[in-house]
Amino acid sequence: MSTSSTSRPADASGTFALGGDLPVNRLGFGAMRLTGPGVWGDPEAPAEAVRVLRRAVELGVTFIDTADSYGPFVSENLIRQALRPYADDLVIATKGGLTRTGPNGWHPVGRPEYLRQQVELSLRHLGVERIDLYQLHRIDPQVPLADQLGELAQLQQEGKIRHLGLSEVTVEELEEARKHATIVSVQNRYNLVDRASEQVLDHATAEGIAFIPWFPIATGELARPGSKLDAIAGRLGATPAQLALAWLLRRSPVVLPIPGTSRVAHLEENLGGALVTLDDADFAELSALA
Repeated sequence: MSTSSTSRPADASGTFALGGDLPVNRLGFGAMRLTGPGVWGDPEAPAEAVRVLRRAVELGVTFIDTADSYGPFVSENLIRQALRPYADDLVIATKGGLTRTGPNGWHPVGRPEYLRQQVELSLRHLGVERIDLYQLHRIDPQVPLADQLGELAQLQQEGKIRHLGLSEVTVEELEEARKHATIVSVQNRYNLVDRASEQVLDHATAEGIAFIPWFPIATGELARPGSKLDAIAGRLGATPAQLALAWLLRRSPVVLPIPGTSRVAHLEENLGGALVTLDDADFAELSALA
């Protein structure tokens, strides 16, 4: 392993061009945790949430992922408050298609009129004229996929969306979706511990589609004191979280991890993962842990 020192560590993560024309630094920021308990309501420390967002950009983050359902709309409003006017190289991705009934309550709604409403609201809350990447947060099993993506593709034609993505899909669902719209990204749960989306990642890699792993630093029991991961981290001079992110960045060139936090100190630790370079032996050892 080698490390380098930089004031913008996210720059060291490399770049990926969403849709082939929208380059971002691969280590981004997920803004779900900038909300209250259960991803509901305002954060306990709103000023710290604003500092986190501003510090992320200072540290080289050019890709921020959020959703209308985070709060709801709390996360999008905080992003606007903290970062608008946006830097030219900053890409804000948001999602729609999950409605909220309270803390930790999530329900898919993919009716075309609902998705159109949510896009219009996200445009307003983010303070933009076009959303760089709009992701269908979940496929609604009660609505034909062609209708859900057809409405989003229409909004794309109207200039309100630049690129379209999906969240929590199988390879089969991704390929069905691509019959109805151009899909440039997939956001599935994936990390050192949970690799259920391995086939989706491999397919995305082969197709040049961005793969955005959510919950990217879940290390669980692997990171307990005295564990193998803890030992590897000590040997390499990194934290378990940094190793989890470095492993994801090494796993495939299409991976865009989006670790989230509500504290600046934790943000700075996470972004240090971009400065960790794993050799073949390190990567193989980490891969064998789960």
